[in-house]
Amino acid sequence: MAVELLFTAGDLARMRFAVSPMWEVGPSLRLLGSGLPHAVHRPWAEQVRPRLAALGPAYGLLAELVPPAGYVPDFVNPAPTGPAPTLAEELAVIRATPAEQVRRDLDRLAEEQGRLGPRLRALHTDPAGGLARLAEAVEAYWELALAPYWARIRAVLDADVLHRARQAAEHGAARVLNDLHAELRWTEDALRLRRRTRPLPHRTAGAGLLLIPSAFTGPHLYTRLGRQDPPQLAYPARGTGTLWATAPTAGTEALAAVLGRSRARLLTELTVPASTTELARRTGLSPSAVSQYLTALRDARLVSAHRAGRSVLYARTASAEALLAPLAGD
Repeated sequence: MAVELLFTAGDLARMRFAVSPMWEVGPSLRLLGSGLPHAVHRPWAEQVRPRLAALGPAYGLLAELVPPAGYVPDFVNPAPTGPAPTLAEELAVIRATPAEQVRRDLDRLAEEQGRLGPRLRALHTDPAGGLARLAEAVEAYWELALAPYWARIRAVLDADVLHRARQAAEHGAARVLNDLHAELRWTEDALRLRRRTRPLPHRTAGAGLLLIPSAFTGPHLYTRLGRQDPPQLAYPARGTGTLWATAPTAGTEALAAVLGRSRARLLTELTVPASTTELARRTGLSPSAVSQYLTALRDARLVSAHRAGRSVLYARTASAEALLAPLAGD
């Protein structure tokens, strides 16, 4: 089945890109919930899956909300108001979702899945309290599964947007839309969505179009076509295939001269987020020395700390990635 979304010139003029943390939360949860190996995200999944037990009941709520296939409630992905909202900003919108929309979306989920799980039934009964619990669950999941990797993920998403923006400037919006995904085709005044199983809630774009690159959608195109918000299309970001590639760590002598050999060594070891204990084991440094060096690197905004159950994971920031990138070619 294919459907068409009609555009006016004004709709097309309001087409924009956005990077959305919540559009990484849902697809990444679905990938982890599948339990299957993944050609691209296997390194990430193998690191994150053992940590999920630390989420406790929060993971049960998220697993009910994001089923293995099919519809995810629309209120989970509010329309980004800017080009790069923070997770906190998106969660504030989710917490403020009207009760009638929460119940309407959950009714649709129950229709497609056959029933609601116990946690979602509680959310249906008490949307305000349930949304607060949901936001806490998302925050806990984000801190454990995505925040330690966000600098790397965000770099891929930003590069995709830059590429599409240049493509639009050189060839026009039609080229951008036709190049996004095999299920999308632009005609003279309409965007054709192939393989959509449900009819559209409206035929016209109305408020424009939001294009959202995602690292975790896999080969799929995700759509959110609400009644009032602009349509959202989450598509696979270019460069995702190299997301977890390990960069060479040779040529860091110049960095060691500035930061000190031990601090530079820790930065190179943080290709994968790790705890103080793990870094001590891998480098031969004492845990107290590693902790001291990590504090200095954190004060310099070269590493960030993220709670994962009883452990704290340290990860390189975007500033550290930029610092190390030129060294990879030495």
